[in-house]
Formats: sequence, C-alpha cells, structure tokens
Amino acid sequence: MKLLVTFSRKGGHEPVIARTVKETGVLINVERAHIDSHAGEVLIDVPAESAETVCRSMVGAGANVKVLEDAVVRDENECIDCGACISVCPQDVFFLDENWHLQLHVERCVLCGKCVVACPHNALSILE
Repeated sequence: MKLLVTFSRKGGHEPVIARTVKETGVLINVERAHIDSHAGEVLIDVPAESAETVCRSMVGAGANVKVLEDAVVRDENECIDCGACISVCPQDVFFLDENWHLQLHVERCVLCGKCVVACPHNALSILE
C-alpha cells in the first residue's frame, strides 16, 4: 500500500522512517523522496496488512500520512489509447492490452507526473 508521508524539520531531526522501521519491524520501500533542511515528502510502499501500524508510528513521530488508493487516474472519456504515456513512464505503469487499449498498473506509480505532462488529451491526473 502506498503512503504519502510529509513532515517538518521544525521540531528537530527525528529520523521518521528509520524510527518506524525499528519500532514496527515493518520493512518500508521508499519509492520517491524530497527532503531538505526544512521539510520532507516521501512516497513509501508497505504491506497492506501493516499500513495501519506504520501510519500510527509515523503520526506519533510528528509526520502526516495520507493513504493513496489510486495514484494516477485515467479519464476514460478523454483517453484515446495513444500510448504517449508509455514511453515517458519510468515505472512501466502503462501498457497496451491485446486489443490496443491502454491499461495501468497503478500500484507501480511513484507520482512523478511525467505521464500527465505527456498526455495530449489531458486524460491523466495524479491524486495527492
């Protein structure tokens, strides 16, 4: 399950992810991170059965956590199955099925937004 974790460095430099792994024993896969001296935003993937435990631990460390059900969304009324998103996606989220219709592996999405920019019909959006 994907979780978007945001935190501020105002209260100190608590290692939120390391603390959570140590406290819960749950291995966390960091898929994307932007952290500077003031704040951070990290997209992580954890086993679904451990998501609630991880969320509690991170909130206890002062982070905000948002569960991402569907990271990238396709408007089927706008999508023309052109495949422009396929070549720009670094995670192979998009593919054409045997009938040449665009399909998605949403669980692979890391919210980079490259597909949104590449789509000529504005049929893709990122939920954050």
